[in-house]
Amino acid sequence: MAHDIVIRNGKLVDGTGAEPVPGDLAIDDSCITAVGEVDGKGKQEIDAEGHLVTPGFIDLHTHLDAQIGWDPTMTPLSWHGVSTALLGNCGVTFAPCRPEDREFLAGMMETVEDIHKHAIMTWLPWSWEDYGGYLDAINELKPSLNMAGLVGHCAVRFYVMGERAVEELATEDEMKQMADIVADSIDGGAFGFSTNRLEGHRLPDGRSIPGTFADPQELEVIGREVGARNALMQAVGASEDVMLRMSRASNNRILFSGGGANEPGSGKRVAKWLDEFCKNGDITSITQVRGSGFMFGLQGMLPFVGETWNALGKKDLAGRVAAFNDDDTVQKLIQEGKKETWVALSRLYYQGDGDTPTYTADINDNLVALAKQNGESPAEMFIRLSRETEGRALFTWRMFNQDLDELGELFKSKNIYPSLGDAGAHVSQFIDAGWSTFTLSHWLREKQLYSIGEGIRRLTSGPARVIGLNDRGTLAPGMRADVNVIDFDNVTELHPEMAHDFPGGARRYIQKARGYKVTLINGQINLMDDELTGAQAGEVLRHKP
Repeated sequence: MAHDIVIRNGKLVDGTGAEPVPGDLAIDDSCITAVGEVDGKGKQEIDAEGHLVTPGFIDLHTHLDAQIGWDPTMTPLSWHGVSTALLGNCGVTFAPCRPEDREFLAGMMETVEDIHKHAIMTWLPWSWEDYGGYLDAINELKPSLNMAGLVGHCAVRFYVMGERAVEELATEDEMKQMADIVADSIDGGAFGFSTNRLEGHRLPDGRSIPGTFADPQELEVIGREVGARNALMQAVGASEDVMLRMSRASNNRILFSGGGANEPGSGKRVAKWLDEFCKNGDITSITQVRGSGFMFGLQGMLPFVGETWNALGKKDLAGRVAAFNDDDTVQKLIQEGKKETWVALSRLYYQGDGDTPTYTADINDNLVALAKQNGESPAEMFIRLSRETEGRALFTWRMFNQDLDELGELFKSKNIYPSLGDAGAHVSQFIDAGWSTFTLSHWLREKQLYSIGEGIRRLTSGPARVIGLNDRGTLAPGMRADVNVIDFDNVTELHPEMAHDFPGGARRYIQKARGYKVTLINGQINLMDDELTGAQAGEVLRHKP
């Protein structure tokens, strides 16, 4: 019997939590047809000797809702073994939407997620009003990866209440209208509903986005419709009480963004709280896989302020490098850098100039401490490292999960998954979209926090269950052929770099990887030897109750 593709001699990690076993895997059309022993040849044979063969990774937190309009390759995710992305997190989506409200939703996405409004308005087709129509429009763009979507509270609330949605409470009738729209959206293919409770997520005029201060009763009314359809409720910034009310109303899955590994003892403490809290329902948390927040360097934002620093910030990279090579300018920058910064430099960590970035520095090895050891001021060290690397030096500002040792303790909880890469958002501020690769290289290979089987489960069938995907996340006959072949001994992220490949030459950080021999999406090779093939075999997935 001939197969379309046969992957030979790999170490099969099936995504269930089972440990690697030697074997082959056959693919026909878009599905896995045999696992273990494979009879017959493949029209295409892939040698996986010494490599892991895993299901494609599933990303629970992205904001690719806009980028998919002009970048169907969905980079950077497609460089990091991801096969399915969940869009529509944090309450911000582009549907439902009346034509006259498009500018409002685009402006909200710009201020909340750092995605240019002009690109959103220009490159999305805007041919829809309801959420099902949005999915139809995205499907026409032929994405390279699979996408699943959540319908956002902000769009639903504005659709029902108009301008009143921003600051006023909804009436009982308006709550019912919102719940009906969410129900229709899920019936049209949304995998659930997302909401925001973070006051800092703001509109262009400075007000918090719609739904931030909604009466929890509103979420309960919506939750009953979500639960009736066995769909997901996602929240960011929600209190324990609000999440419990969502859980009880929906009697279904709740996903929220957590974290808090910042000081001694915090990892175990948060893990213990999480394990107790999640006993109240089918509740799952996600957090960043390393210290995260912003990135600084000559390619992007600058951590110092002052007349000379502010003038430097208006220059392009070449102009900044030239300024750092001018002695008079450097002296001014050093003096100003001793007076004022707009971030705490004690949270700034150098990514290094080695072959791959350094994300694992001890919490005490920040820029302030390293500069003191070298007899320099932080500004002097920042300037010196930038000059030595010709402007490529980058520094991570750890707003979240500052202590990786504590983060490891937190990740031991069965109720939290590595994730929260925010792909498609904050693109000129930081890049965490390589979270899956860091999980492989650091938490599985270096730290052995998880066994290989358990680590792969947390990247595949675990998040598939949270979303509600029944045909992906494991290697088994009949499952869709989203598959990775990974050189586990060498897989790693490469250094971030600033690109100007968004519409109008807008800038964004990108980050590639090394160690992905093959990524297949629905049975087609999307990436080979770390490079995209140009295939666009992804699907817009639709929820089925």
